[in-house]
Formats: sequence, C-alpha cells, structure tokens
Amino acid sequence: MRTHGRGPYCAPPWWPANEPWPPTRASRSWHRRRVRFLSALFIFFLPSLLLGGIGAGWLVSHAIARLGGPPQIGYFVPIFAWMFVFFVFVLGLRRFGSPVGEIVEASERVAHGDFTTRIDPRGPRFVRTVGAAFNTMTERLEAHDRQRRELTADIAHELRTPLSVIQGRLEGLLDGVYPRDDERLAGVLEETRVLARLVEDLRTLSNAEAGILTLQREPTELEPLIQDVVRSLSAESGAAVRVDVPSDLPVVNVDPVRIREVMANLMSNALRYTPVGGTVSIAARRRDDRVLVAVGDTGAGISAEDLPKVFERFYKGRTSRGSGLGLTIARNLVAAHGGTIRADSEPGRGTTITFDLPV
Repeated sequence: MRTHGRGPYCAPPWWPANEPWPPTRASRSWHRRRVRFLSALFIFFLPSLLLGGIGAGWLVSHAIARLGGPPQIGYFVPIFAWMFVFFVFVLGLRRFGSPVGEIVEASERVAHGDFTTRIDPRGPRFVRTVGAAFNTMTERLEAHDRQRRELTADIAHELRTPLSVIQGRLEGLLDGVYPRDDERLAGVLEETRVLARLVEDLRTLSNAEAGILTLQREPTELEPLIQDVVRSLSAESGAAVRVDVPSDLPVVNVDPVRIREVMANLMSNALRYTPVGGTVSIAARRRDDRVLVAVGDTGAGISAEDLPKVFERFYKGRTSRGSGLGLTIARNLVAAHGGTIRADSEPGRGTTITFDLPV
C-alpha cells in the first residue's frame, strides 16, 4: 500500500509517515457505530410504533362502535398507522440521519489531522447550522495549522542568520583567522543582542496573541514618553525629527513600557527607511475620547500591494530589512490597550502609521 506520493489514492503531505493511508480503521469504526445506532433505533423505536398503532386501532374501533359503525374498520387502522409512521420514520432518518452521519464521518477525518475536510450542509435547519459551523471550524483549523507551519519556518530562518554569524566568527577566532581583539568580540556580542531581541519579540508576540500579556497600567503623560523615544533613537540617524505634541494632551491609563515599545518600533522603522536629509515626524492629538499618535516619514513609501500585509508577522516587502515583527508587535500591544492602528502610504511620498488609545 502506498502511503505517500501523488494522486487521489496517496496520502497528503501532512499525513504521518508511520500511519497507513487511507485510514481504514477509522472508517470501519464509524461504519460499525452507524450499524449499532440504526440497530438500536429499530430495536427500541419500531416496537413502540407497533404498539402505538395497535393502541390507536383499538381506540378507533371503540369510537366507531360507539358511533354505530362497523368496528371491523378499526382492525385496519394499526396497519395503516404503522405503515404511515414507518414511512415518516424512514423519511426522517434519510433527512436527519444522513447529514448527521456525514458530520460524524467528517469529524473522524478532522480528528486524524485532515483539516481540509468540508461537508455540504443539508437537512433540517439546525443540522445545516451545525454543518456550516463545522466548515467554519475546519477552515480556521486549516488556517491556524498553515500559520503554525509558516511561523515555525520563519522562526527557524530568522534564528539561523544570527546563529550562523556567531558560529562563523567564533570559529574564525578559535582558528586564528581573526585576531582576538575587542572589535571582533564586539561584533559577536552585537549578534547575541540581535538574537536576544528576536527571542524577546517572539515571546511578546506569543503572549499578546494568546491574550495572556500582562499590562501594568498607570496614568501616563505621552509627551515625556515620546521625547524619551526620540532622544534614544534619533542620535545616530541622518534624518530630522519633528515632534508635535500639545501641552494639554490628556493623561492616558496605559502600560508605559509597552507603549514606549510601540513608539520605538514605529520610529525605528521610520528612521530606517528615511534617507539622509529626510524628515520623521511624531504628532499627537486628542479626538473625542481617544488620543491619536501618528509617526510619519518621507521615505520611499509602501506599495499598494504590500500595504495590507505590513502588520502580518514576518512579512517583509521587497526592500524591507529587519525581522518583520515590529509592526505585528505594535498592533497587538495597541489592541491589548483597547486601541487600533493603521498604515497609510503612497510610494515615493512616505508612510504614516497612526494608532489611538482610549482616554
């Protein structure tokens, strides 16, 4: 029996190598349960129908006798009643039992890892509702499984680069290819910092997406926070930085460490893609019960094709540098505070990232 390859009778790529294909044991198990289920229906339900028909015939014959009619007519009532109820039973079994059987059989396939399983919702309304919910569930499972595989591949790729650099430089130092001076060791140390930052970003992203990120909220003034980010990041940039924050900006109840991380990610991106002589701007305004913070640059901008995907994890444009996690982390941290974030850009005219926080 072939277990892997191409064609309708071969196992899909996700199927475990040590498991037989097709999963005949699961199918036989389902068929055995279906036979037992139908047998139980015939054993317990049909005798009840027969007894009910006999009782109905007895009542009808007595009613006819009281009305002066021939009581023999009542003898045929159980037969017709039983035949009618049996017909209704078979019709209901086909209408109800077959769709439910498809759902159970499809559930078996999903339980064995086939998230591409879909069913045709049919039958009574509530069964169709269950079928539609089943399809929605399997679509989400398939999407989550695909994202998990892509995330694993992306993490392996992102971790490989700094680890390879560290390994190569250390081997060069040990073999005498590079001199063992502070400059070489500083390069190795910088790569370990890149690796540590990537691991910390992954941990933050994982906690945020799982909904277990702890926020230490406190009343915070955004203006000193923004100025601190500007001072720490703009020193080594050739771009001019403009800050426009009014003095009457209200205090917000946020986690200052996390919001500083959001603004640091946005400003770091803006400075990275702004050429020497360009301008990076940070502005904050109150709008109704929200505070809006916008970080803009005069860089090359983002294409219309890439713009809807900039907040996806590990997504990088053709000219993108970095890990591809900064905007994803910013989106999740802003959402954890009850805010929203969006990107506006036009190729050749720069990009503006705007997020809001509730007052």
